[in-house]
Amino acid sequence: MSQTKKQKVLVTGGTGFTGSYLVKRLLSENYEVITVDNQKGFFFDELRDLGANVTIGSVTDKQLMDELTKDCDIVHHLAAAFRKINLPKEVYWDVNVNGTKYLLEAALKYNVKKFVYCSTCGVHGNVLNPPAPETAPITPADYYQYTKYKGEEVAQEFIQKGLDITILRPAAIYGPGDPERWVMLFKRVSPGRFWMFGDGKATYHPLYIDNLVEAFMLASERKESAGQTYLIADEHYYTLNELVRAIGKVLGTNVSVHHVPFWPLWTAAFACEMVCTPLKISPPLFRRRVDWFRQNRAFDISKAKRELGYQPKVDLLTGLSRTAQWCRQMNYI
Repeated sequence: MSQTKKQKVLVTGGTGFTGSYLVKRLLSENYEVITVDNQKGFFFDELRDLGANVTIGSVTDKQLMDELTKDCDIVHHLAAAFRKINLPKEVYWDVNVNGTKYLLEAALKYNVKKFVYCSTCGVHGNVLNPPAPETAPITPADYYQYTKYKGEEVAQEFIQKGLDITILRPAAIYGPGDPERWVMLFKRVSPGRFWMFGDGKATYHPLYIDNLVEAFMLASERKESAGQTYLIADEHYYTLNELVRAIGKVLGTNVSVHHVPFWPLWTAAFACEMVCTPLKISPPLFRRRVDWFRQNRAFDISKAKRELGYQPKVDLLTGLSRTAQWCRQMNYI
């Protein structure tokens, strides 16, 4: 009796936080998975043990991208040069724009059935009229966001060439296993007193990792997704005050939020950058980080619901509880 051939999937950035969750989901559904990343991420050994074919390399290596894409049915492109202080602009461009182009060229060459490009909600910048739909103004606030949108433009060129591409713009991704952004927030809330710079009314739209992975799967499976762009986020967005209190709730802490003026912090961040940048030192405080207190992030996910059947199943308190448990296991809090 003949057996159905496994679909072969390439995941770039596959040993990082988001990529590793997607790789594990694909493996659990019997896909043949190959993944490439420029370093041995936190999940490298686990993914290899689970059966993923893991390659260390960069999407800027055109020949390697050609070799890895050959015979693939699906490509999920997650690799990106992310925000790092003092990272040269040419690195962002080389990874986020040129690397995307190399993969798309290979995908077209080898007749890949589906290409999913992971962009960012950040291409919309500060949302002035929440919640923002996909058609909201494109106003990237930094060079990372700018190059991610330029990657989208490259993808649009290949859509015109006949490649089946879907673009996803995830909101603020979180969950167990992310040792960077959200751990800091949990640490600051856990003592029971949180210093909020500004009024705390800026909006923030979280995205639990399992909800995002489901969106990747739907994007690769649904014919309706061809040539489309989708904002992906959890069901609701929150003010920073609400978010901090929700974290306090799952930590069992009746957190008190103390409001202080925003601008002295921003000025201190600016001064810190001016001192550290010429010395090629990563500043401990910088403007992009403190902008968290004032930038609005709130998105309309109705298009993804309508066309993909996307339904974010993990709510905020459940996702935060799982993340808090992991933080405790890792002794972060």
